[in-house]
Amino acid sequence: MAKIKITQIKSVIDRSKRQKDTMIALGLRKMNQSVVKEVNPQILGMVKKIEHLVTVEEA
Repeated sequence: MAKIKITQIKSVIDRSKRQKDTMIALGLRKMNQSVVKEVNPQILGMVKKIEHLVTVEEA
């Protein structure tokens, strides 16, 4: 299965609770922190909701 690397590039200050919760659910808590996740529809949906706060690349 493919993997993606998700890196937080913007702060969650002044963002909605839903976006903050999505970042935490992905394991992102600090600026420039990265996580590697398996690609599946749930992860892709979460990334789409916060795509303006993160960068995504293949791992």
